[in-house]
Amino acid sequence: MNGQERIALAMRHRLPDRAPVMCQLAIGHYFLNTPLKPHEIWFTSEGFAEALVQLQRRYRFDGILINLPGRPPDLLEQVQSIRNTDEGELLTWRNGDVTLVPWDDNAQHRPADPGRPARASFESIDPDDLDFIDDLRGYVWNTYHVPWLDGKAAPGPLAEPPDYFFDTIDRVRAKVGSAVSVHGEVFSPFTHYMELFGYEPALTSLLEDPGKALALLERLTVASASWAVAQARHGVDAVLISSAFAGGPLLSPRMYKRYVLPFERRVAEAVKAEGVPVYTHTCGSIGDRLELMLETHTEGIDTLDPPPLGNVELKDAKAQIGERAFIKGNMNAVELLMAASAEQVIAHATDCIHTGIPGGGYILSTACSVAPRMQPWKLELLTPLAEEIGRY
Repeated sequence: MNGQERIALAMRHRLPDRAPVMCQLAIGHYFLNTPLKPHEIWFTSEGFAEALVQLQRRYRFDGILINLPGRPPDLLEQVQSIRNTDEGELLTWRNGDVTLVPWDDNAQHRPADPGRPARASFESIDPDDLDFIDDLRGYVWNTYHVPWLDGKAAPGPLAEPPDYFFDTIDRVRAKVGSAVSVHGEVFSPFTHYMELFGYEPALTSLLEDPGKALALLERLTVASASWAVAQARHGVDAVLISSAFAGGPLLSPRMYKRYVLPFERRVAEAVKAEGVPVYTHTCGSIGDRLELMLETHTEGIDTLDPPPLGNVELKDAKAQIGERAFIKGNMNAVELLMAASAEQVIAHATDCIHTGIPGGGYILSTACSVAPRMQPWKLELLTPLAEEIGRY
C-alpha cells in the first residue's frame, strides 16, 4: 500500500495497512535541511517543489502539504542583487524593495516606499469596494508571500487564481506520481481578515462594528473558496483550510461561531462538492470548540495542540469526535524539540499511535509545524515506528 492510498483510507475512517505519517514542516526547516538556497525555495515553484519532495523522501512521509502557491516564473528576474548576511539572504529588487530571507525563518519584505499602506483601515473600508486591497503590501505579502500578484483575473479578493499558482502542485505531482498523497492549502476567510487589517485592529473591529466585519468576511470568503476549489479541480488529494487564528485565547467559542464557522463551512462545502476531502488546521486551544469545528462540515482536524501550546489531549478528542472526523496531529512539538534521545521521541510517538489508531481515522503528525531547528533524526524515527507498532 502506498502513501496516497494509506492517507485516503485514514481520511475515510477505513483501515489502511498501518497508521499514515505526515508532518507539516516549517519553511525554515526546508531552508536548513535541503541544499537549495532559501530564496530558491521561497520565490520559485521549482525550488519549493524540490524541497518538499526531498524531505518527504528523507522522512518517508505518506503525504506532502503544499502550503505556498506557485510563483510567477520570471519573479527572480525582478531581483537586482542577492547578498548573504549573518541574518540571511538579502534580496534587493529592481524597484527598490528589499526582502530578507532568514536562514531559518519566513521571508520578511520591506517596500521602497515606507509610506505605502501595509494594511486596510477598518474605519474607512467599504465592503462593497475592495479593489484596492491588492495594493496593500501587508495583505498581499502575508497572505500570498510574494511582493505583488501577477496575472489575477480581477482586482480585489482572489476570484480566479492565475495559472502559475498551480506550478508547485504540478511539479510535485510529476515527481511523486500517485505514490504520495498531495495536499493543497488555503487560508480561511478569517485568516484573510486578520491579514487585511493586522491582528490587533482586526480583533478590535469585531467588537466595534460586527455587521461590517461580517460583510467583509462574506467578500473574503470568495478568495478562500476560489483557491480551494481551484486546487481540488487541479487534482490534489485533499485541501487543508489553514485557520490559525480561530483558537483560544484569540477567539471565544461564541465569537468563533459567529465569525469563523459559517464562512469556513462555505469553503468546506465548496471543496466537498468537488469530491475532494477537506480538513482544518487550527492552532492553540481548541478543546472547547471541537464540536463547533465539526459544524463547519470539515472532515478532519489537524494540529490538536496539547499543553503547553494548546489544551487538547488525544484520548479526549478521539472519544469526542473520533468517529465523525479524522484526526491528524497531537505530537507535542515542544517536547520533540527538547527531546535528547531516540527513546524519548519513540515513547512520545508510541503514545500517540496507541491512542490514535483504534478504529482508524488517525494520521501521525506533530501538532503544528515542525520547528525549523528540529533535528532531522527525530523525524526519521516516525515512519519505521508506525510500521512496527501502528499496523491494523
